[in-house]
Amino acid sequence: MLDLLPDLCDAHPEGLEWVETPMQDLGGKAIFWGQVVTVKCFEDNSRVKELLASPGQGKVLVVDGGNSLKKALMGDLIAKSAVDNGWAGVVIFGAIRDAGEIATLDLGVKALGVTPFKTERKGLGDTGVTLRCAGANIYPGQWLYADKNGIILSDSALN
Repeated sequence: MLDLLPDLCDAHPEGLEWVETPMQDLGGKAIFWGQVVTVKCFEDNSRVKELLASPGQGKVLVVDGGNSLKKALMGDLIAKSAVDNGWAGVVIFGAIRDAGEIATLDLGVKALGVTPFKTERKGLGDTGVTLRCAGANIYPGQWLYADKNGIILSDSALN
């Protein structure tokens, strides 16, 4: 299967929320889905690192990075940690780095862009919060579905 979202939107025409901002596909998995875990941070990836180092079997981390492209909120080491801990994907409204290495990992990754600059970890950021990104309300426990057509959200798991 190369396209998931068109089929899901046809089968479930009501109750889906569209993430309106085009994102770059940067991970090794083009299609991914899972229950949402949220973090809000700005140019500090402390909470991203902590969450992706914890068990995340089949979950998707959504990061509101304030749309900043100045500092990367995930690099190859954190992405490898996500794979090792079973995360299905990461969506970052901000930047990543080590894009070449991340593209080889069995992890879905969408981000606004890339930068070579790392963050300074100051322990800042909020987890488990409702986010407002790209015209969508994103909250913990929602289901996120992503492919090359974009990202949709649902309050329940879709078949």
